[in-house]
Amino acid sequence: MNDLKKIKLEMTRFLMAYRFALDEMNTKINILKDEFNYMHDYNPIEHVTSRLKSPESIVKKMIHKNCAFTLPAIKETIRDIAGIRITVSFRKDIYEISKMIASQKDIRVVETKDYIEQPKKNGYQSYHMIVEIPIFMSDREEKVYVEIQIRTIAMDFWASLEHKIYYKYNKDVPNRLRDELQEAATVATALDKKMEQLHKEITEYKEASTIIDNDEENALIKIDKDSFPLSLFKSLGLNDIN
Repeated sequence: MNDLKKIKLEMTRFLMAYRFALDEMNTKINILKDEFNYMHDYNPIEHVTSRLKSPESIVKKMIHKNCAFTLPAIKETIRDIAGIRITVSFRKDIYEISKMIASQKDIRVVETKDYIEQPKKNGYQSYHMIVEIPIFMSDREEKVYVEIQIRTIAMDFWASLEHKIYYKYNKDVPNRLRDELQEAATVATALDKKMEQLHKEITEYKEASTIIDNDEENALIKIDKDSFPLSLFKSLGLNDIN
């Protein structure tokens, strides 16, 4: 009985560390989002979601990976117990956000997988990072793995639809639907590229308009006050003319 209580306590603290890691990463991402918005007047992050694997899901993955039933083995074998998904507006934002996360001094990037440059066979696209982040407990420091997935809105929509279809057919999806999903992935990629091009053109237009407006505001018109009657300046409300 005492052994069971000890195991339960250790497992609770084990999962608690991952929950704290998610809180820490969400705070960091929110800070980066606000800073980016302040510096560039643009927020690339549409939304952020996080999840912690349930004990049942962890056990299933342990069996699948033939993992030993020890906490150190679970930690090293199953590195996606804590997961964060960042949905961004455009493809270029994916790499910008990943660089900002990797540049944090207390974050160590353990592994990256670029499924955008090299999509999976079924058409899946996303950028995956496994990072290690320190969590300070009352009696020790824990270094915890967190999986981060970064994708565009179109990529996220496709992945959500694909997951629902595979769940409905219990992963035995008909070939016709597989082909349709691959075609949809191609369409999603084209949409991402088109929207990014439109965003680039709009940004360039706004920047050009700002330059013109600034030039007009800074233009100085020199007026010889002796060439105009003083009453004209007073009627315009310009009493103090030097």
